[in-house]
Amino acid sequence: MLKSELSKKIKLKAQELGFLSCGISKSEFLEEEAPRLESWLKAGLQGKMNYMENHFDKRLNPSLLVEDTRSVISVLFNYFPKEDLFQKSALKISKYAYGEDYHYVIREKLHELLNFIRGIAGNVQARCFTDSAPVLEKAWARKSGLGWIGKNGNLLTLKVGSFYFIGEIFLDVVLDYDHAIEDHCGTCTACIDACPTQAIIRPYVVDGSRCISYLTIELKDEFLPKEFRSNMDGWIFGCDVCQDVCPWNRFSKPHTEPRFSPDSLFSEMEFEKMQNDQFEKIFGKSAIKRTGFKGLKRNIEFLDLTKK
Repeated sequence: MLKSELSKKIKLKAQELGFLSCGISKSEFLEEEAPRLESWLKAGLQGKMNYMENHFDKRLNPSLLVEDTRSVISVLFNYFPKEDLFQKSALKISKYAYGEDYHYVIREKLHELLNFIRGIAGNVQARCFTDSAPVLEKAWARKSGLGWIGKNGNLLTLKVGSFYFIGEIFLDVVLDYDHAIEDHCGTCTACIDACPTQAIIRPYVVDGSRCISYLTIELKDEFLPKEFRSNMDGWIFGCDVCQDVCPWNRFSKPHTEPRFSPDSLFSEMEFEKMQNDQFEKIFGKSAIKRTGFKGLKRNIEFLDLTKK
């Protein structure tokens, strides 16, 4: 089958599986990203995310993850909810965590897409990824023409926004390649101005150790840093501020994935009174499980301290 025909079929199948968009880029060493990543790590902007320091070469060279990788297929999947459940709440949870853990949902769909590819192209060597390996997802999505990396470090898409997950398939097949698009942030600084903890230290550079998502999810310390007590803005898991204020997200449309719909008890939960069994029942299949019951309680108690 011609590479152009195969590429077209892959994109049509991705659309059928519910992906927002699909792009394809040539597998090659990420020369632009290498010095940026090195500089970011040397500055300690990863905080205590020590795993970011591992597998430096693999993050930049796809062939170290899948031998003889020729193409990188990138896909986006919408998670923007019909309703902001915590807009008027004192405690807030990021929109991406309303439903079932995206790792499972997106991975299943990626494997469906890969099985489709193998059905028409033979037993190709490939791996699927979604925030689960040393892969610079946003860089590959950008190279595949799906958007540009904005000043808040998120991938942004023209007239779509940024409320979506990113997934990839690395495979040893030559396909038709898409091209990166231009940056459309312009002179806008909405995300920089709105960040409660001033984590965006300059355009396109985020100090991960100051980001509320890092503090409430990635940081595993018993206590959160005191310097942020008055800046958490009510967030107990993740943060959407830099996305909520982004002008491109005015184009966001509600997703249609049933597995991303919240549990009926989700918005009614009295988080301050939550017990471990309630946590397991409601969040057992949620991305919120990542922080654990103790972690979520820590975050809630930290916010309580801000009121005293």
